Amino acid sequence: MNTISWFYWAILSAVFAALTAIFAKIGIQGIDSDLATLIRTTVIIVVLSFFIWLTGKWTNPFLLPSKAWIFLGLSGLATGASWVCYFRALKIGDASKVAPVDKLSLVLVAIFAFVFLGERPSLREWAGIAMVAGGVIVLALKR
Repeated sequence: MNTISWFYWAILSAVFAALTAIFAKIGIQGIDSDLATLIRTTVIIVVLSFFIWLTGKWTNPFLLPSKAWIFLGLSGLATGASWVCYFRALKIGDASKVAPVDKLSLVLVAIFAFVFLGERPSLREWAGIAMVAGGVIVLALKR
């Protein structure tokens, strides 16, 4: 059941990420990409705050351990930087080219998880990761 659970959420994440690229590409027409990122972030804060309140998941964040604050803060900084770069790329490039290159993050996550978290993908999993990297290279090359 646990395998199905994470896979279900990962598929939904992929669907919403795809919609993000399409909606963003349409939405940034005629406006600055950084302003677009701010608007998107504001919407996320409002929706997620309402969701946490509605589901009763609110707890006092000041009671969280400092390690959680440090790494969630670093994650937030990385997310913000990623979003700024992504929206700038979408502003000047085709969504069908920008989004696949952005998914090079999958390859980087596997490498970083290996180096920093001690995760050990199988040979079959490394082959799949290499195919993703190859796909990104093929999509990024000029025709």
